[in-house]
Amino acid sequence: MNQRDDAPEIARASALAAELRSLVRKLRRRLREQADSRDLTPSQAAALLRLEREGPATVSALARGEGVRPQSMGATVATLEAAGLIGGEPDPNDGRQTILSLTDACRKWISEGRAARHDWLTRKIEAKLSPEEQQALAKGVELLKRIADD
Repeated sequence: MNQRDDAPEIARASALAAELRSLVRKLRRRLREQADSRDLTPSQAAALLRLEREGPATVSALARGEGVRPQSMGATVATLEAAGLIGGEPDPNDGRQTILSLTDACRKWISEGRAARHDWLTRKIEAKLSPEEQQALAKGVELLKRIADD
């Protein structure tokens, strides 16, 4: 098969990619609307999610994980601490360091937000899609998993 024969498939894949990116952005925006975001910046949200996923960490470890300077992460951490979302304890191995972790209030807030987003999406799927369309969506989700799981 030559390049000319591949052109329609490439054009179709490119159009699908553009449409999918747009749809994912719209869905993310709609999901964010369903839960209290507390107006977190992307870097604040990323730091919280990293602490949730990976557990307690120092400012330096968070900065390395997010690819930012420790000074920048320090400002992010200070805001999150002031909001009561994270707290710190002295590092037992190095008293100069502080080990940061999510507060119980933050864990509850994250859990409630996820539940609200899940509930909204469940209700939309149930209300807007027939059982047959839900089956088609399930097949589409499997295809998207194949794309996402390199």
